[in-house]
Amino acid sequence: MEPACDDELLHTYPTTVRMVGVKIRNRGEVKKLDAVSTPLRNGDPVLLEVDGEVTYGIVYTEPYTTPFLPPMRAMKSILRKPDAEETALIGRLEQLSQEAASYCRTKAAELNISLKLVEVYGAMHRRQLTFVYTAEDRIDFRELVRDLARRFGGRIEMRQVGVREEARRLGGIDTCGLVLCCASFLTDMKPISAKQAKKLNLTIDDPRLLGVCGRLKCCLMFEMMDADGKIAPQAHQLITPTRPQVAVERLDGFIDVSRVFVCAAEQHREAILSAL
Repeated sequence: MEPACDDELLHTYPTTVRMVGVKIRNRGEVKKLDAVSTPLRNGDPVLLEVDGEVTYGIVYTEPYTTPFLPPMRAMKSILRKPDAEETALIGRLEQLSQEAASYCRTKAAELNISLKLVEVYGAMHRRQLTFVYTAEDRIDFRELVRDLARRFGGRIEMRQVGVREEARRLGGIDTCGLVLCCASFLTDMKPISAKQAKKLNLTIDDPRLLGVCGRLKCCLMFEMMDADGKIAPQAHQLITPTRPQVAVERLDGFIDVSRVFVCAAEQHREAILSAL
């Protein structure tokens, strides 16, 4: 078998990528996206696809070129810059979202409904407002929805999310001093379970292992191995290219950000991958 190392990977992936920092709907943490060839400056609105629908974002970091690293294959790209009509719509949606959030909190308090609003946003191509919230119990919000529909018109969607999704949307800094993995670079959230953590001989009630969401930290996934000492498929798929000749031998998720790749012809090397 021929060695499948740097030369082959370079032919499979580009050598560099042009990245841009964007806040989706001008909220949460800055996401690193592929800027393609679009000229952009700080404060520019852009269109992108999130959860299967087109929405907007605001540029917070101007485009820059960086060497391509294998995890970037999952990076999303911006679609394009909005035209004048779409730019005006984005301004109206920003104002509408703030007004709707304030009105919803007031009405929920009047109706004695216990919920925590995470985000309110309007759709680009139809009359719809989505209210993302968390709640400890099931809520009968039919009267609240009627009030919101009368006030704002169009379709009202109430979307309940868990605490992990809340942390991903709002962002924050964890105990490691870095931006939350879920809010910065993870594109496929596969949280580690208590059963999986026990395989690592971890004490699951150790507060140092809990993220700001109160659940086990997502970065524990990078430490997870199976009974044979191999990296679990979930973690392997997050950081390695889909090449059968390239495998992960070891991950130092808590020590640093190094990942050790193994090439076919018994060639071992360390690849330092900066967090996306």
